[in-house]
Amino acid sequence: MVLLHWCLLWLLLPLSSRTQKLPTRDEELFQMQIRDKAFFHDSSVIPDGAEISSYLFRDTPKRYFFVVEEDNTPLSVTVTPCDAPLEWKLTLQELPEESGEGSGDPEPLEQQTQQIINEEGTELFSYKGNDVEYFLSSSSPSGLYQLELLSTEKDTHFKVYATTTPESDQPYPELPYDPRVDVTSLGRTTVTLAWKPSPTASLLRQPIQYCVVISKEHNFKSLCAVEAKLSADDAFMQAPKPGLDFSPFDFAHFGFAPDNLGKDRGFLAKPAPKLGRHVYARPKVDIQKICIGNKNIFTVSDLKPDTQYYLDVFVVNRHSNTSTAYVGTFARTKEEAKQKTVELKDGKVTDVFVKRKGAKFLRFAPVSSHQKVTFFVHSCLDAVQIQVRRDGRLLLTQTVEGIRQFQLRGKPKAKYLIRLKGNKKGASMLKILATTRPTKQAFPSLPEDTRIKAFDKLRTCSSATVAWLGTQERNQFCIYKKEVDENYSEEQKKREQNQCLGPDTRKKSEKVLCKYFHSQNLQKAVTTETIRGLQPGKSYLLDVYVIGHGGHSVKYQSKVVKTRKFC
Repeated sequence: MVLLHWCLLWLLLPLSSRTQKLPTRDEELFQMQIRDKAFFHDSSVIPDGAEISSYLFRDTPKRYFFVVEEDNTPLSVTVTPCDAPLEWKLTLQELPEESGEGSGDPEPLEQQTQQIINEEGTELFSYKGNDVEYFLSSSSPSGLYQLELLSTEKDTHFKVYATTTPESDQPYPELPYDPRVDVTSLGRTTVTLAWKPSPTASLLRQPIQYCVVISKEHNFKSLCAVEAKLSADDAFMQAPKPGLDFSPFDFAHFGFAPDNLGKDRGFLAKPAPKLGRHVYARPKVDIQKICIGNKNIFTVSDLKPDTQYYLDVFVVNRHSNTSTAYVGTFARTKEEAKQKTVELKDGKVTDVFVKRKGAKFLRFAPVSSHQKVTFFVHSCLDAVQIQVRRDGRLLLTQTVEGIRQFQLRGKPKAKYLIRLKGNKKGASMLKILATTRPTKQAFPSLPEDTRIKAFDKLRTCSSATVAWLGTQERNQFCIYKKEVDENYSEEQKKREQNQCLGPDTRKKSEKVLCKYFHSQNLQKAVTTETIRGLQPGKSYLLDVYVIGHGGHSVKYQSKVVKTRKFC
């Protein structure tokens, strides 16, 4: 019987060669070289107890054989399609009875074997699809078993496992009684999965790991299918030059140089028609595989909001690298929190608060027709980025510190969307005014330098003299004072630098005076003021507010002064 088994090895490969006509001597030599080398590398005899991986050309069947030598033998056959559905069937041909007596000379062994292979056989099982499918029998008869596989969709990879030894280690990791993958938590960019552990680790004491697969297309029924999908992207980049369509048959594995590839349809390159210059883009594969060890809970992160994902879990035997698929699931991430849009009224100041790194959306839809639109923006604390779109078209992107004015050309029945984005330092506060009549209720204009200067030589035990810059526009200036501790820090001062807080937030006792001031000559637009009635050796916080025609006020940078202790 052992001799019969080895004869099968020699006969099976030439048998597959005879299924196609080879009209030239070059092709005959080609097949002879493949036969000699493939005997060791791509034998059509399935080894017992080892998973094999192979490749099918579309519409070209492939046959595998194995011998069961004794009756009542347990048999298990597993076929795993990878990147395309398969048609496969398992048939049995009985072996000839061995007899010590007979008349005449016995037939040569090769002739007996070839006669067995050519027999039709009894079909035991057939399947068509892309599921991992099994044939199991606790008591199989002796004979020659043939497994025939066919792919009608495309060239594809597949795996086969066959064994007659049930006492051997379980080749594929086992699934728990409930093999479902559950979604335990769902966020805008995260999905948390949980599943019951495989008995392979706890009962059989075999080393395993779990691999999680995330896809936007569909669930996968085998890890083989996942790896085929992932390798498709790399294969595109590693393919020969554009214009040649090579089969993934491994010629180098058989010792053939690329230059010797030639002329038969199944194995050879096909020149593509010349269609001019093309740009070959790398295909995008929306699939990710993450192996996480032996833990059975995992959070998938960095997902897109409001997007459906298909999620699979595979348990992998670390020793044999075989794997089994849990029952996958799918989930849609939550939507982004919708931003509330604030409506701006023509000529009215609106207060806006923006969180750190946050954003706010405002909408301005003028009622009447207009030629121009003016936006006044006052950033009270740190800088804020502003974007303005008109009917979806981006018109403006600027970073605003202090007060800025933007004038845009208008359009009948136009609608403006304003996006305000805060910075990384902290929350932002600002005031914004949109108007089609920029001459009315505008923010007060400010000089480039809004500091308050104190004159040290004019400082006394009861007074301090300060100065600040003005503008060509006539505005009202109000100055306020507040006694502070000697250890009043710059950090405390910074917290009080909200320029949008006006004089109405101050105590009446803190007010020093208000006056109007302007100068057509900017070099002379300077005013001074002496604050009296102060206490010796005390520190005071001084603030100057400029108030515009519309009543909106802006605060200059605060200044701390200290009176002399001895005069």
